[in-house]
This record gives sequence, structure tokens and C-alpha cells, in this order.
Amino acid sequence: MQKPHSTLQRLLAFLLLAATSPLALAADGKAPDQMSIIETILHGGPLIVGIWLCILGTSVILIMFIIQLYMTLRVENLAPKALVESLASTIQAGNYQETWETCRANKAYVAAVLKGALERLGRGKDAVETSLIEYGQREGQIIKTKISYVSVIGVIAPMIGLLGTVIGMMGAFAVLGSSGVADPRGLALRIGEVLMATASGLFIAIPAFIYYYYFRNLATIVLVAADDKLNRLVEDIPYEELAGIHIGENFQAAPAHAGTAAGQSQRVSAADTACPVCGGAITAGQNPCPHCGSTLEWGS
Repeated sequence: MQKPHSTLQRLLAFLLLAATSPLALAADGKAPDQMSIIETILHGGPLIVGIWLCILGTSVILIMFIIQLYMTLRVENLAPKALVESLASTIQAGNYQETWETCRANKAYVAAVLKGALERLGRGKDAVETSLIEYGQREGQIIKTKISYVSVIGVIAPMIGLLGTVIGMMGAFAVLGSSGVADPRGLALRIGEVLMATASGLFIAIPAFIYYYYFRNLATIVLVAADDKLNRLVEDIPYEELAGIHIGENFQAAPAHAGTAAGQSQRVSAADTACPVCGGAITAGQNPCPHCGSTLEWGS
């Protein structure tokens, strides 16, 4: 036989040799119908074994993604009840900086979205609602990206099986070319390897696509439920009274309320626990209001 000189010829020769060289672990004396699945795989040579290892690894990765998404795509996970109640309590008390601190310390979906919205609190209601949409889309995209990996597995798995099919067909034609129909056992064994590779790829791809569409629709449902909780948290915030406030790393109270003349103080008594301007929680002797910046004049 003429020695191949080109790179392509050498590659084809290597593939043909690997596809037609059974491993010693496969019993040559057995008929194809008497060989186990493991023996049939080992009989295919190192390339077939490598392809089956890829298929096995792909199936393990798919199972891991399915388990992770089952645990992630729950309303209680995106918007924990205890966290939502804590955020609602601090917002109702007017402690917006404390709310921001709580969001920063938590990695849940509602915390990440509300944190970004609170940083634009001083710009008005429209800015806050726009932020909820922007940060909601960003955090939602992170979740949906994980779901897309399931679809990728559904696409790759049949391709791996097809590669095994091609290599198996090379072995089948090699057997047919060397011994013709005089060796039906060897030909049947190679065809069996081809069908097993194809079936294994489909065995992974079919559930992968089923779970992909299931998780995609489930993500839409739980994200809508979480966004509804976010909208309820911010719907009663007095935006006009908080104009100019800066929530975040560099906290800065809002200037005096528009309805109050510059430099005019608000008289409060020691029994008051809420700012007369913004309604935020205050303590006796505190001045100015930590929420809206109004000057407070404490009396008896």
C-alpha cells in the first residue's frame, strides 16, 4: 500500500486504523448478540471509547444543570419571603439607606434589582421604574443564560453521536472491503456500534430540549412573580419628598422639601417618631432628618 504523504491522508489512515482495531477486552470469540454493551463499546477501538466518554460526560453535565435550575427557578428563591418583608418594613419606615444596605448584603434577585433602583431614588418615580426594568432584564438574562446551556447540550449530543456513527461506518466498510459478505458477524458488530452511537446522542438530546422549553417557560413565570413583588415594594414611596436624595455608597440626604422655605425648620416634639416632611423614622434629638435632610426643631 502506498504510504500517505499529505496530512489529510495520514489523518484518514489513523481514523481507519483506530476504527478497525478492537481492544483486547472485547471477546472476539463471541457473537454480536452475545456481547454486552460495554464489550461492544470496547470493541470499537479508542475513538469509539472516547466518544462514549464524551457522551457520558455530557449526560452528567445535563443532570447537574437540571438539578441546579430546579433549585433556582422558584419564587421563594428569587424573592424570599423573609427578605421581602424586611425590605418592606424598612421602606415603610423611610430608611432607604438601610434598605440599600440590606440589598447589598443579599444575592437574591429582588435584592439585586431593588438595589439598583434605590440608587436612582432621588431622580423621581420614572427613573426608579426604569431602573427596575433595566436591572430586572439584566438579572433575568443571567438566569436565562444558564437555561440556554441545556439547549446547547441538546445540540451537541447528537453531533457527538453522529461522529461515532461516521467512525463506526468507516469500520463497517473496512470489514466489508476486506472480507466482503463472508464475515457477517464483523459487519453486524460494526453496524451495531453505529446504531448505539446514534441512539445515545438522541437519548441525551430529547430530554435536553424538553427541559430547555420547560425551564424557559418556568423562568418567565417566576420572574414575573418576583417583579410583581418589587413593584409593590416601591409603589408607596413619596418620590416628590425625596427629590435630590442619594442612596448608595455615598449617602447624601435630600435638600429641604420643596414645600418648605430654605432654612426653615420643622418643629417636632420629643414624642414624635416620624419626620413631618417625609414621614421617615426619626429619634428624639436627631437633626436634620436622615431621610429628606429637613431641619428639625425639637421641643418638649
